[in-house]
Amino acid sequence: MLKTSRLLAGTALSVALLVTPALAQTDATSPEAPVEGSAPAEGDAVPAGEPVETQPANAPDQVPAFPGQTRAPQPADLVETTSEVVAEGLPQLWAMEFLPDGRMLVTAKQGTLHIVGEDGELGPEIPGVPEVDARGQGGLLDVALASDFDSSGRIFLSYAEPRDGGNGTAVASATLALDDAGGGTLEDVSVIFQQQPTYDGDKHFGSRIVPTDDGSLYITVGERSDEVTRVQAQELASGFGKVFHVDLDGQPMADNPFADTEGALPEIWSLGHRNVQAAALDGDGRLWLVEHGARGGDELNRPEPGLNYGWPDVAYGIEYSGEAIGEGITADADTQQPVYYWDPVIAPSGMAWYEGEEFPEWNGAFLIGGLVATGIVVTHLEGDRVAFEERVPLDARVRDVRVGPDGAVYAVTEDPEAGTSTIVRVTRAD
Repeated sequence: MLKTSRLLAGTALSVALLVTPALAQTDATSPEAPVEGSAPAEGDAVPAGEPVETQPANAPDQVPAFPGQTRAPQPADLVETTSEVVAEGLPQLWAMEFLPDGRMLVTAKQGTLHIVGEDGELGPEIPGVPEVDARGQGGLLDVALASDFDSSGRIFLSYAEPRDGGNGTAVASATLALDDAGGGTLEDVSVIFQQQPTYDGDKHFGSRIVPTDDGSLYITVGERSDEVTRVQAQELASGFGKVFHVDLDGQPMADNPFADTEGALPEIWSLGHRNVQAAALDGDGRLWLVEHGARGGDELNRPEPGLNYGWPDVAYGIEYSGEAIGEGITADADTQQPVYYWDPVIAPSGMAWYEGEEFPEWNGAFLIGGLVATGIVVTHLEGDRVAFEERVPLDARVRDVRVGPDGAVYAVTEDPEAGTSTIVRVTRAD
């Protein structure tokens, strides 16, 4: 568990960050581009039964904690897929969610919310979205429907919230009132969650929102990247590098692990995370996530209440500078090992649990978007371990991935230089 000294140190540093400007964001802890790395093997040229990843590791001397923790083999029978563009020429998107009628609700990074019709056409901007700070990795981020959306119309938006002295990840609740013109309006907009402290930076906001059937939300956030902030992933007084568990109004769940810990943020579910942009529930309603590593060390985790996932004290991979991360420790008795890790990185963004008829071989697998992998990473689980990994190449940065009502897989791709996105539908090849 966490040392008390870390809790107290976090209180002092959190106060300091409210008035301290950001360090230069080109240091060893932050890539100059949103993600780095060479695109790894796509799987089609690698024999079945062999690991899909063929590139050398960034940290070749690091040893997995158990067999199969990295570079799992491909399945004996690989699924052949085909893809088609269903919407193109879109603004640069960050997230997508299916509405009950089959249309897609999408967030544009620059701060607009739209509906993409079944014909692939982009609907008008939906008014009522909170102001966002779209610099760097910020902007309008995730969108999620409440579990009772059919009756309530309630949705949740996460975004980089501009504030005096900086910004931070925030989550807003609103009612989506649809119209007959392919759009709608947001009503009863209220901010239900604000990551603290405020920090003047443009990286590692997270963030994903995962509603549960019991009427709660998991919210993932980043540790804001810089050396002065990332240490707070280990501090209970700070909202950096955490998974939070709150009710639909943003209040901490009563059974959260640190609800009765003096000085701790009661919303915290787990700690020691770097930058989580992929999260989803499995078939049993348990939360899983994939977080960005530095050069190597992307992690698949199943966070449990009160547990510490290590960053930045314990991590696989290396700094962007090529130096060791901290003391180069990959295992510690006080922190949890990842279920699986990637070195080199896939740069995960977006995640879905597959259940459907289109790909019966993928039932019970997670589908993970890859910004560097430039496709979808399929992780097959057995007993909460990754048994197989395969890749679906799309030759584009995948920002989000969803399973459609038809059982097909839909991927949001992006071209940051052009500021555009495309939505691709992946189905079984004939």
